[in-house]
Amino acid sequence: MGNNSETGARKSLRWFLIKRFLLIMFFIYVSEEAIGGLYEKLTLWTADILSDLQISISGGGNPISFALQTLLYALATLLPGTVSGYVQGSISKLMGDSLRIAVTSPLFTGRWSVVLRIAVIMILLVMLLISLLPWMIGAFYYYCVVTKKVNELIEEEKAQQTAYDRQRNLLLSDIAHDIKTPLTTLCGYSKALSDGVVKEEEKRREYLAAIYNKSRRMDELITLLFEYVKMDSSGFELYREEEDLGELVRECTAALYTDFEEKDISLVIDISEESMPCLMDKIQMARAVTNLLNNSIRYGKAGGRVLVRLEDYCLTVADDGMAIDREFAKHIFEPFRRADKARCSTGGSGLGLSIAHKIVEMHGGELCVRLEYGQGYTKAFQIWMPS
Repeated sequence: MGNNSETGARKSLRWFLIKRFLLIMFFIYVSEEAIGGLYEKLTLWTADILSDLQISISGGGNPISFALQTLLYALATLLPGTVSGYVQGSISKLMGDSLRIAVTSPLFTGRWSVVLRIAVIMILLVMLLISLLPWMIGAFYYYCVVTKKVNELIEEEKAQQTAYDRQRNLLLSDIAHDIKTPLTTLCGYSKALSDGVVKEEEKRREYLAAIYNKSRRMDELITLLFEYVKMDSSGFELYREEEDLGELVRECTAALYTDFEEKDISLVIDISEESMPCLMDKIQMARAVTNLLNNSIRYGKAGGRVLVRLEDYCLTVADDGMAIDREFAKHIFEPFRRADKARCSTGGSGLGLSIAHKIVEMHGGELCVRLEYGQGYTKAFQIWMPS
């Protein structure tokens, strides 16, 4: 699995966690506001029922000392009965006739004072628990959604790994098939030549030509496979420099001109004279363009046309050869995908378009296939490069 999919998964998980966290924070804020209002009303209601504090103040003296002593006297009502009476008595003696306070509360007097004190403590504990409830609910919900999301990602990763293993096994099977076919021919022809079975000089030349062609075929396949694996490795890097995209396309087309002539394919070249500077790895980008041109040679029809057009950083390679099935077009850039039903030595390896697709993506561009390009062309491959 590639780095792009891993990066996408990380971004998806990060934004999922952020959104859920903000949602929980909003829930906690609203809940705390509601609980705060309820807590205030319930506290006032409880205080109004359980206490009856009556204060009558008279006298003079130092205002600051008087206020402080009054505050201490009021706070003393919260102490247990005997201690409260002792402290209030001491404050009364200290203040003399300047303060008269009468306090009556069922919390400290009467038969049910102990029960009421326990009830008040329980109410306070319940209110504390209620105030923590939004945080507890939020934490539990966050734990559940994160666990569920992580499990989904694990299952998705397992499915991707299974698909990757299946594709890798298919790729290895295809490699073995494509190498074995020319290798069988090489072994058979070389054995016949070494045993002296072939006596006629013309037949010997035919066998030698076949051996040479099969050897080139194997060399081409192994080279393509090496390039594909190399680009998929973590250590592979592009060496970008500013180059003229138009000049690059001209060079690649000129290098394959004789191949087009051999198949009697007419080249229609429409490359803008305007300079198109592009930051790219010239060697790799030339390989991508060459692969598209080779594909048009291999699948274009003899006596047909191939269009090579470059304008506004868009390269189009179109031909009037065999059309592409719409279902097959969805997977055309996958390795070892070929339009020909029977795998034969004359067909392509199925790696050329995949390599071109990888190279263009690594440059930040896009490679796509158009099934209805018009002007008599049955298909077109287009490279869009960033300017």
